Amino acid sequence: PACMPMSPAGFWAPVAGPLSMPALFMPAISFGALPAAGADKPAAGSAPNEMAGMNKAGIDKGPATGAQKPAGDMGMQAGAPPAQGTMPGNAPPAQTAQQKPQREKPYLPQEILLAETDARFNGTIHQPLIGFGERLAMFWANHFAVAISKGGDVHILAGCMEREAIRPNLFGRFEDMLVAVETHPAMLVFLDNQQSVGPNSQANRNGKRGLNENLAREIMELHTLGVDGGYSQADVTAFARVITGWTVYRDRKRPGPLGSFTFSDWAHEPGDQTVMGVTYADDGLDQGKAVLRDLARHPATARHLATKLARHFVSDQPPKALIDRMAAAYTKTDGDLSAVYMAMINADEAWTPQLTKVRPPLVYVTGLLRATGLKPKPNQILAVLKALGQPLWNPSGPNGFSDTTDAWASSEGLATRIDAANLFAHQIGGPVDPRAFAGDRFGPLLTDDTLQAISRAETKPQGLSIAFLSPEFQRA
Repeated sequence: PACMPMSPAGFWAPVAGPLSMPALFMPAISFGALPAAGADKPAAGSAPNEMAGMNKAGIDKGPATGAQKPAGDMGMQAGAPPAQGTMPGNAPPAQTAQQKPQREKPYLPQEILLAETDARFNGTIHQPLIGFGERLAMFWANHFAVAISKGGDVHILAGCMEREAIRPNLFGRFEDMLVAVETHPAMLVFLDNQQSVGPNSQANRNGKRGLNENLAREIMELHTLGVDGGYSQADVTAFARVITGWTVYRDRKRPGPLGSFTFSDWAHEPGDQTVMGVTYADDGLDQGKAVLRDLARHPATARHLATKLARHFVSDQPPKALIDRMAAAYTKTDGDLSAVYMAMINADEAWTPQLTKVRPPLVYVTGLLRATGLKPKPNQILAVLKALGQPLWNPSGPNGFSDTTDAWASSEGLATRIDAANLFAHQIGGPVDPRAFAGDRFGPLLTDDTLQAISRAETKPQGLSIAFLSPEFQRA
């Protein structure tokens, strides 16, 4: 496919803009790596089956306390040179004489998934100044959810979509992210738009193919306006006609980037279309882009996105006044996401009361890795996330994973978190003082109750487990 796995050095590409924030909303105050030490193994049966491999194989411990990373180090193994010339969406650089020859056989889907996972977490764990940006990447990847359980191309392209369409647009205008996502092969395949042909198009001359409304419906219901956004079934159908011909390049007989987005006049429904009272001329690809940009600028979209962001970062039931200010910032700036983030961050409601939401598993595991300095293998990370109920890039539907506390505070979910906390605590080993760890990682958020509970632990791993399970670590 046109999209290939990225090296960690090319995974995070900050976009210039007014928002340059420290590691907000992350569970650790500082992220120095813990000392290397032999790890005590947890008792047999203490970890679920999905985490068994992580328990048996152990995890790379990272550098000793105080060890300095070389400038520009993105968390790769010591001695590995950072990849050069790699940016989101670009092919790997040409090989040099010192590099191994490129292999000729294609990469298997699982190999690509593991490479994407490795790049994604190496880009997260070792960058203490981009915590907020990583949380935003998590939010938008869930907002524009695709599921690798779809198989085939989506299994390969899910991580690619996050790199190519979401991350470069985190601090830009929403309409640019929207167009990038909806024209990305991962989204087109996930919602079956490559199978959608115009009823009156050349591709449907025999009348055996037809319109697929999945992408059009989810763009309106989930990605822009929201379920109460004022659109009708007729609008969905008209929009689905507009985006016929948005497909994935697969013709091996012709030169071109296989697996990339392409517009097919042959499958596109001819003629003007009216969506939400606006008539769009048949301009081919531009017809669909025009609809997307108008949807992005709609007042219902401003409110829908403001509500979702506030629910993710602030509260399950965010104050109306906060949503109003965020939506107003969106409208005033034509969807400048940086302005929306700043409206949220500068609001008193965003900071009081503290620790009201349970962190989803992806945020929790990222926090564990950042706070401990552990470096699991990609398959171990995938196993832990699956055990905790949030498999990477694999929600059960296009609406993504829930952002509310109730979804992650079940007795079964909390029991699995205990297993994960014990596993990480035993991997760290004995030399780490849990009280010093808590003081360093939690800072002013550390409560007397938590410190007292840690102090009463019979062993250091038990004290670390208590720290990992404390409200300061579990909540945001």
